[in-house]
Amino acid sequence: MGSIDHLHQFWDFSPALLSFLGENFRTKDDLLKASDLVLELDKQCLDLDHNLTDLNQKLKASIVAYASQSERIGGLFNEIKAKLNDLRSSTCVSGLFLDGSDGENLGRAEQILVKELPSLAKEVARVETVRIYAETALKLDTLVGDIEDAVSSTMTGHLRKIHSLENLEETRLMAIKSLKLAEDVLTSVTKARPQWTHLVSAVDNRVDRALAILRPQAIADYRALLASLGWPPPLSNLNYSNANAGKSPDILNPLFTMQGDLKKQYCKNFLALCSLQELQRQRKSRQLEGHNREVALRQPLWVIEELVTPISLASQHHLLKWVEKPEFIFALAYKVIRDYVDSMDELLQPLVDKARLVGYSCREEWISAMVTSLTTFLEKEIFPIYVGRLEDNVSDLSSHARLSWLHLVDLMIAFDKRVHSLVTHSGVLLPNGEYDNLQRISSMSVFCDRPDWLELWAEIELGDMLDKLKPEMEDERRWTMKVQGEVLRGSEDYKSPAVTVVVIRHLSAMVDRCRPLARISLRARFIQLAGLPIIHEFFDVLLRRCQEADALTALVDDDALIKVIHSINAARYCESVLKEWCEDVFFLEMALNHGDQVIEEVDSASSVAGTAEGPGNGIFEEVIKKLEEFISEWVEKISIVVLRGFDVQLRDYVKNRKQWQEKGEESWSVSKSFVGAMDYLQGKISKLQEGLNEIDFIGIWRSLAAGVDRLVFIGVLMSNVKFYNGGVERFGSDLEVLFGVFGAWCLRPESFFPKINDGLKLLRMGAKQLEELEVGKGRWLKESGLRHLSVTEAEKIAKNRVFTG
Repeated sequence: MGSIDHLHQFWDFSPALLSFLGENFRTKDDLLKASDLVLELDKQCLDLDHNLTDLNQKLKASIVAYASQSERIGGLFNEIKAKLNDLRSSTCVSGLFLDGSDGENLGRAEQILVKELPSLAKEVARVETVRIYAETALKLDTLVGDIEDAVSSTMTGHLRKIHSLENLEETRLMAIKSLKLAEDVLTSVTKARPQWTHLVSAVDNRVDRALAILRPQAIADYRALLASLGWPPPLSNLNYSNANAGKSPDILNPLFTMQGDLKKQYCKNFLALCSLQELQRQRKSRQLEGHNREVALRQPLWVIEELVTPISLASQHHLLKWVEKPEFIFALAYKVIRDYVDSMDELLQPLVDKARLVGYSCREEWISAMVTSLTTFLEKEIFPIYVGRLEDNVSDLSSHARLSWLHLVDLMIAFDKRVHSLVTHSGVLLPNGEYDNLQRISSMSVFCDRPDWLELWAEIELGDMLDKLKPEMEDERRWTMKVQGEVLRGSEDYKSPAVTVVVIRHLSAMVDRCRPLARISLRARFIQLAGLPIIHEFFDVLLRRCQEADALTALVDDDALIKVIHSINAARYCESVLKEWCEDVFFLEMALNHGDQVIEEVDSASSVAGTAEGPGNGIFEEVIKKLEEFISEWVEKISIVVLRGFDVQLRDYVKNRKQWQEKGEESWSVSKSFVGAMDYLQGKISKLQEGLNEIDFIGIWRSLAAGVDRLVFIGVLMSNVKFYNGGVERFGSDLEVLFGVFGAWCLRPESFFPKINDGLKLLRMGAKQLEELEVGKGRWLKESGLRHLSVTEAEKIAKNRVFTG
């Protein structure tokens, strides 16, 4: 009978217990393990008892806190009830007074309405605030308790190696959900009750402790899933010969090959990690309110970083063997980026969008993380070796080290171009001005934190460029050959020697070398160190050639004059190119960012900031100003030399005072000495027109016209010589020859000789008109159209006019 009762009790067991016994006692041999099972169950029960004890203590503390708050709120409500009773009684008193009561009741009513009623309203508002605070604190405490319980459960499951990953994920998702609810409450509290800082701080501290456990667990589970998927993929199938070709057909992407429950589990873990990151971004956004949040909020995507890290570790074995062959390093990096970039768009991007991570592109994050990994390797392993070789004093080794450095930079620039094409061809546009984004996908960012390496690079580039340029600048054939087809700013022809194009081409190549740099300050610094010295070197060559020609022949010889003309043309061409460059956005950014940190960084090492702050031509302002001064100086010297020669040719003409005293028109003719001087002047101007650029030629012939006007006016009209009728006609004929010479370059040449033209008009006037000059003076000169002569000059010319004979 006892056995039957015992059997009856066995069938009363719960289904869960029956299932547990069935799983653990399937055979007779399982009975031998009963003692171990009992120990394990005792241990689990002990842990559960501890957890239950902790929960009871927390519940007790919460109940005590709630009870104390309830008692306090009850006391406050009792006080309010008493004051409301006083108010009711005072209202009754006030009603009695209106029916005829005395003045004391009126004073009591006024005291209640003026003093006690506002105080009561404040007390009611304070009580309401306390009530809201208590409810908010209790709600937050409940949410944080749920978070801590979920975190504790996930941690306990990991410690006991529970194989039900689905339960762990569900618990983690519940914790994330509670975290989001708590964050929403904290956000509303921060906006509505900013004075509750202690409450927010206390909750933040508890949440931070929970996140410090939850995030590492989620990442560890994600890494375990990746390992079970076979990530990272093998890199041993790299072949440099086909690294630049299309995607390898034998590449198996583990992210595409996962199936069934494993894929479902991966997606859940991926979403959980993304949700945690978005939650942290929201928390940072709230905590950094009022500060420069964008700098701190932008973080790499955690799930992508976990994909890249094992690949970086696996590739170290290959990369360390290729220190002497950096082209293999960049080939491997690009191959890995290219082979797996499609899976980022097709598989992972929809999950990121589902997690509502705003502003993240999996393609860009994958490329960025891979490039950052490569940059870190270059900074730690490659560049220190190359820098050490450059510091070696052996000339042959140092020369080889410089070539190796330039080759490495070439590889980095080419790699960045290919990587940028992967980003832009996908439809993801890199925003202009977001230099942090550009820096993240550029291997050239290795120079951002090492300005000393940037200066070393600029020094190497400058030395290499000058070694190439010096033979070109010393080749005289480069100075005699003109630039063919090089026309800038409309139809202007600068007639520049071919050497100028060589210099500009090398300078342009130098500028292109620094374009991949992400920061404006680094570009400006590189151009200052490697670009501007090229222009200064060319300027020194121009100046030296002109000074040599001036010292040897004083520019009297035509060959020396042509040598100076070529230098002026070269300077004008170079100045025009630099001014056009300054209108490009690339250089405008350097000129317009004079007020922020970019220019402050440049100012700490150079004078670039000073030039950029002005309204001029930015980084090239100083050298453009030097070129303009050089052109102005040597154009003026040419004018002085030509005018000096013209003055020598004009001396016989000026000394022949008798030619102005001819009385009859029958003897009138052009002065031979004046024709000789005009022939000299025309020859020089024609030589200048043939060799000099159009802009400076216009300036120089106008300068010569002003000089000739001054020389003839002083030498002839102001020399106290007497002018008879025949002399006036001769002088007019001579001026016609002068106007005819300059008529080849303008329509009204007489307007460029205002002094002698007005003097001739005055000489051709009649005696009565000249007598009016004595009366009208300045007013008469203006009415007669003689605006370029002073009264003294006009009176002197008029006194020398002879009408007799």
